[in-house]
Amino acid sequence: MSERSHLRLQLVVFTLVAASFTNIYLTQPVLPVLQAEFAATTLQVSFTVAAVILGIALANLPFGVLADRLPIQPIILTGGIAVALGGLICAVTDNLWLLIGARFLQGLFIPALTTCIAAYLAKTLPIERLNVVMGAYVSATVVGGLGGRLLGGWIHPPLHWRYAFVSAAVLILVATFLALKQLPRQPKVDNIAREQPRFLSLLRRWELVRIYLAAAGGFFIFSSVFNYLPFRLAAEPFSFSTELITLLYLVYVMGIFMGPLSGRISNRIGSGNTLIGGTLLLGSSVALTLLPSIVAIILGLLGLCAGFFAVHAAAVGSLNRRLTSGQGRANALYVLFYYVGGWIGITGSGFAYTQWGWQGVILICLLLLILPFMAGLGERRDVRR
Repeated sequence: MSERSHLRLQLVVFTLVAASFTNIYLTQPVLPVLQAEFAATTLQVSFTVAAVILGIALANLPFGVLADRLPIQPIILTGGIAVALGGLICAVTDNLWLLIGARFLQGLFIPALTTCIAAYLAKTLPIERLNVVMGAYVSATVVGGLGGRLLGGWIHPPLHWRYAFVSAAVLILVATFLALKQLPRQPKVDNIAREQPRFLSLLRRWELVRIYLAAAGGFFIFSSVFNYLPFRLAAEPFSFSTELITLLYLVYVMGIFMGPLSGRISNRIGSGNTLIGGTLLLGSSVALTLLPSIVAIILGLLGLCAGFFAVHAAAVGSLNRRLTSGQGRANALYVLFYYVGGWIGITGSGFAYTQWGWQGVILICLLLLILPFMAGLGERRDVRR
């Protein structure tokens, strides 16, 4: 592959993954608006985010298997059309539960565009090229997550939140057809069975399971704080507008820098120490958001992003260093635990917020810190042996 073709592939992957992640968090900054428009509870409107994450969690493993058996092009075409269709349903419906169902549909097919493209890259690129293109993949997840929040929050005030879904649907269709046109055909795999290690054998290894639990706990905390933050900021003493609430999501851009930086930190001080340090930063940052100060909120969110991406990067690095085979399925399990943790976080913290307000969300998040912290202790203990 020429350098020009390689750069084009990076652009295609970045565009497809960013467009996919844009759809996940579209409603997050406008949850108070949805609550008022649909006359719903805080928990009910939070399902517009939780449903997507649950769909991703459920569909990730099946699509990972399909990616080993089928060409990438029909998978991407199906996924792109389904995600766009779900977005258009969200844009026109006046029924909250139909909107939630359409969001779940989007979640079910997002792995067709993300998990499957990662598997495709692993099978078609040499390792030196793969590392570079996967860098574009990781950056695209951050840009897409931020872009969805900004699109959902900034489109609403001059127009309506429904237009954000239309824009995202157009974006995903453009990215899908660009990928269909530009992605090289993948070579046929002679021995598919060799590429499919058993999931149960991976789940019997406690040193891997604790990393999976660290991922679940980390995303539980991250999702809970960012999902219920709009309700805290829309209420007293802040009374922020949708535009101001959305502006605070810019702290998410720290993930672009923290991912690679955390990898270098882990190489220097070890994954165990990085997990422990990231967990302590997470805890102190989450507690900081309890203060009725916008400065404290901003500092807390910056620390939350830094701590979360440190935990995330250290966990992924530790997982893959422990594997001599079965990397594909091991990473698919990681993604499964990661998104299930996020879904449980949004749902469980919704009950906590309804009963005890923001303090209840922070308390449950602080309790979940035990998962990445114990994983860090386990990694340190194993290194000393």
